[in-house]
Amino acid sequence: MSLQICDLHARIADREILRGISLEIRLGQTHAIMGPNGSGKSTLAKVISGHPDYEVTQGSVLLDGVPLLEREPDERARMGVFLAFQYPCEIPGVSIANFLRAAAQARLPEGESLSVTDFYQKLYREMDALGMQRNFSSRPLNAGFSGGEKKRAEILQMAMLRPRYGILDETDSGLDIDALKVVANGVNRLRGPEVGFLIITHYQRLLDYITPDFVHVMVEGRIVQSGGPELALELERHGYGSLEERYGSSKLSPLAETGTQG
Repeated sequence: MSLQICDLHARIADREILRGISLEIRLGQTHAIMGPNGSGKSTLAKVISGHPDYEVTQGSVLLDGVPLLEREPDERARMGVFLAFQYPCEIPGVSIANFLRAAAQARLPEGESLSVTDFYQKLYREMDALGMQRNFSSRPLNAGFSGGEKKRAEILQMAMLRPRYGILDETDSGLDIDALKVVANGVNRLRGPEVGFLIITHYQRLLDYITPDFVHVMVEGRIVQSGGPELALELERHGYGSLEERYGSSKLSPLAETGTQG
C-alpha cells in the first residue's frame, strides 16, 4: 500500500512548476522534502490534495492503487489524504468541535451516525495529548489564533481523522521551539505501520524531532537528490546554493529528470 507519484507535471496559469516528480510513500514511512523557496514543494502538496488552481499536464498519483487526480478534494480526503496547511485559513462561526464532527461524520458509510459521546471522549483525549485546554474546542476554527495555535489545531485534526497519508506543508513555519516540539510530538504519536507521512520543510530543525526515513531535495520542480536523514544535516551545513548551481534548469542531471522513489 502506498501513495505513488509518477512523472507528475503541473502548472498554474502558463507557468510550469512541477517538472516530472516521481516518489512513492509507503505506509509506515516518513519522507521529508526540502528545497529552496519556489522549488515546487508546496505545489506538490496542493496538487495531491486537489487544489483547483493547479493543472496537471502529465503523470499520475495513485493512492493504494486507485487513481487520485480524477477525484474531487473531498473525495481525496475521505480516501485518506490529509493536508496540514502552511497557512491555515480562518473559518469564523464554525467551532473546532463542530468542524471535526462534520468531518468525522462524512467519513462514515451512508446511513451510519457518529456517536457524540465517543466523539468527545476521543477529542478530549487528543487535546490532552497536545496540551490543549478543553475550551479550545469551542473556539471558531483558526479565527484569531496565533501561529502556534493554528498548527496545533492542524495536528489535532489529523489526530482525530487518522488519515492514511499525512502531508505537512511547512507546518514548522513561524513556530517557536516550544510549539515546534508540541507539533512534532503530535506527529510522532501518529506514526506507525498504518500511516505514511510527507513532511515539507525548509529547515533541519523540524527533522531534529521527527526523524524521517527518507529525505528528498527539490530544485526547480524536480527531485534532484535523495538519501537518509543525514542528507538534511548536509543541507543544513552547506545550504541550497550549490544544488541550485548544479541542478538549475540548464544543468539538470538524469536523476533530476526522472525523480526518485523511496
